[in-house]
Amino acid sequence: MLSFACGSSSAVTSCCLVIDSRRWERVAGEDAAAGMPLARSFSVTSLSGLDEWDEEFDLDDAVLFEIAWEVANKVGGIYTVIQTKARLTCEEWGENYFLVGPYMESNVRTQVELIEPTNAALRRTIDKMNSSGCKVYFGRWLIEGSPYVILLDVGFTAWSLDRWKSELWENCSIGVPWFDREANDAVLFGFLTAWLLGEYAAQCEDPPHILAHFHEWLAGLGLVLCRQRQLPIATIFTTHATLLGRYLCAGNVDFYNNLAEFNVDKEAGDRQIYHRYCLERAAARCAHVFTTVSQITAIEAEHLLKRKPDVVTPNGLNVKKFSAMHEFQNLHAQSKARIQEFIRGHFYGHLDFNLDKTVFLFIAGRYEFSNKGADIFLEALARLNYLLRVNHSEVTVVAFFIMPARTNNFNVETLKGQAVRKQLWDTAQTVKERFGKKLYESLLVGQLPEVSKMLDKEDFTMMKRAIFATQRQCLPPICTHNMLEDSTDPILTCIRRIGLFNSSQDRVKVVFHPEFLSSTSPLLPMDYEEFVRGCHLGVFPSYYEPWGYTPAECTVMGIPSVSTNLSGFGCFMEEHIADPSAYGIYILDRRYRSVDESCNQLTSFLFQFCQQSRRQRIIQRNRTERLSDLLDWRYLGRYYVSARHMALAKAFPDAYVYEPHDPTSTTGFRYPRPASVPPSPAHSLHSSPHHSEAEDEDERYDEELEAEKDRMNIRQPYSAPHKNKSLPADPAEPADSVELPEKN
Repeated sequence: MLSFACGSSSAVTSCCLVIDSRRWERVAGEDAAAGMPLARSFSVTSLSGLDEWDEEFDLDDAVLFEIAWEVANKVGGIYTVIQTKARLTCEEWGENYFLVGPYMESNVRTQVELIEPTNAALRRTIDKMNSSGCKVYFGRWLIEGSPYVILLDVGFTAWSLDRWKSELWENCSIGVPWFDREANDAVLFGFLTAWLLGEYAAQCEDPPHILAHFHEWLAGLGLVLCRQRQLPIATIFTTHATLLGRYLCAGNVDFYNNLAEFNVDKEAGDRQIYHRYCLERAAARCAHVFTTVSQITAIEAEHLLKRKPDVVTPNGLNVKKFSAMHEFQNLHAQSKARIQEFIRGHFYGHLDFNLDKTVFLFIAGRYEFSNKGADIFLEALARLNYLLRVNHSEVTVVAFFIMPARTNNFNVETLKGQAVRKQLWDTAQTVKERFGKKLYESLLVGQLPEVSKMLDKEDFTMMKRAIFATQRQCLPPICTHNMLEDSTDPILTCIRRIGLFNSSQDRVKVVFHPEFLSSTSPLLPMDYEEFVRGCHLGVFPSYYEPWGYTPAECTVMGIPSVSTNLSGFGCFMEEHIADPSAYGIYILDRRYRSVDESCNQLTSFLFQFCQQSRRQRIIQRNRTERLSDLLDWRYLGRYYVSARHMALAKAFPDAYVYEPHDPTSTTGFRYPRPASVPPSPAHSLHSSPHHSEAEDEDERYDEELEAEKDRMNIRQPYSAPHKNKSLPADPAEPADSVELPEKN
């Protein structure tokens, strides 16, 4: 018996959890005897490594169920993953693709169209479950692709919770405490999912090859039960972030340097999550194919869940949603102008810097001060402020922190600033109209105007009053809202320590907006996408980031970003781009450097970025935007395709053939470094960053030629054969609108 003993007696008494490893070994042995081995396959970490995986799989008699707590239920980042890749999966699987999630009435009313199942076996399955005391709903999820969804009402079957907990303990030796509501929901959802899959297999007259893909520990119990009951189902388990990893990083431990040293059972027990950890680990160990979202999380999973992922499945985006028909540079200028208007109001009375030479940086996401890297960003800003001052730079940096925190209202001083700005604008418009009328009348009579008579005493009085209104006795506020915990807030406490108070001497200004952006805000009326387009650089120096959608969104919108080699996005880009910084992807080393060294590196990145000329920034944004193909689901979806093919071949070796390839033969492709002018003065031909715009015009840069070379270095996106599924037509998009160059 392999006992996952908790580290403290209290944890043991509260959970009393033991996993019988012999049971899982027996399951694996039975699978091997049945031709379903659990042998580890190599991890696919290279896009070009999938070239040899293009063999056709006949999916006509295969059915895919994708199970997640986030199906039609927006509670986390997995919702974005499933929602955005639904269309591509529908194109591949057609009528044989079903999403399974929990029934949430408020979400169903706005997101799901309830209909009758067209699949006869599934209709019988749902009728049988409903007649046995369950509530199962079927419909279409009203998102791109309109996938079928099966929604299970976990609350309606809560009466079975104690019985199912007992069964879980007897068969799997996993106990769940009564007070953990989330784990209780996982038990109900897991048993209902296993019931659904088992009943469907029984109702099929000619049993199809069933594939079930489970996301995260909340859905993982269904996988464990399928294997324990020996259902004829191929299984995949994807972890988007390990439970224990999140808890350990939140506790400020040296996580990545001690991965091999953690006593995982004790750490989970100390944090009272041992039962959740057992569910997650059992799902990872029992799945035919185990996947995770990034290479860095694969290393984490290998140490914490004791299994190396078979395939790494990076998260993608529907790039079409963010593309702007090659007008993203114009959109950047328009959005930047709106941010500049906010700055004019926020810094009224202290607007002693040139907005045309101002660089906008931002960090956004959940308010996790250390995990998201806000601590190292602030320290780097303080050092950047020193460098800009001693070098007498004309560049000013405004750094935005968009992280939701507890507030009670807008800051009065901040609202006043926007009111003063509007008043000045109205005054200027009034004077301009009066000036224009006098000029017009003077020209009508054929006389050149006398400048001294164009503005009268009343005009000067009006303008003086407006100027006096801009006088300010205090510095521009750091925070745009009234914080409920001002004295203990991590960002504000750090700002007080480093002394960035938006004074006239500071070349770095800070604006903390502790609320998500909205176009209806009276302060900064911009949606998040519009705000990102208007900034120059996104800074995300995260310590724990399994993937990282924020820098990915920056990339597809053509905005450079800073990421780290501890984030999935950073590792992915570092692997597939020879010189990421040349394409506007700055990778910060937080794995092999101390905090101080990482902070110095980030300061160097920011200082180099501030030295770029306007033309260099435009060139870099063009390069960044061209990387969006790398993040398109039509490209990254092939990882999921490969994982499914691998699972089907393992579970049904008589029907599907999968030949493992030698991972050493896969070298992968990498975007080459651009042959034209480097985007950073640090590597340019100029010895000084203070070169003129005239010199910029002589730099060698052919946009079309470079774009064509870049397109030839990325292989054609995956194009699934379309199944006969009636999808709502999009009049704005042709049927075959995606055409990229052939593979190189």
